[in-house]
Amino acid sequence: WWGNFIRSARVRIQEIRKDHGPDARITWLVYKPGYARRAERQDHADLIGNIVSVRDKYGVNLIFFDRTDQLINYLNNGQPRNQIKIANFEFYGHSNRACFLFDYSNEIDSASKVWLHQDDFKKIRRGIFTKRPFIKSWGCHTGESMSGQWKSDTGTRMIGAVGKTDYSQCPTNGWIPGLSPGAHWGG
Repeated sequence: WWGNFIRSARVRIQEIRKDHGPDARITWLVYKPGYARRAERQDHADLIGNIVSVRDKYGVNLIFFDRTDQLINYLNNGQPRNQIKIANFEFYGHSNRACFLFDYSNEIDSASKVWLHQDDFKKIRRGIFTKRPFIKSWGCHTGESMSGQWKSDTGTRMIGAVGKTDYSQCPTNGWIPGLSPGAHWGG
């Protein structure tokens, strides 16, 4: 379903609003070309409009990006990071042990042309996060290699799955991704 990752992120945004109130700063980074392509080729629906409606309803700062360097630039410079640190960073999407995959199966079947590879973590500046940020990848296999590289390059811990995550039970599980049998959280 086109909205697996969007719905899970929206539910997390709702939790943050509930726990921290309407003034909590929330920035939602979304890879736009994948949803635009899917809207045009597969779903024939205004998926971008649906994403924007979440922004409007929950008052978040929605940043669409087209390239990995835009994502990294926002993390490093999107706010004055000497004043506004990142307290929470969560990834909802496809991944493997070495990459966050932003456009999986949308342009090329079972592949991605746009990703954030663990070798690029060194481009993320140290010091942009709070002292104890909550960082978690809800994608598959990220606790197998990426979590260690993330810690080495950013100085912060990232929780990631050792094994596969499972979004298939999300509709009955409150849209919180689970783990496949035999998988566990690491990092």
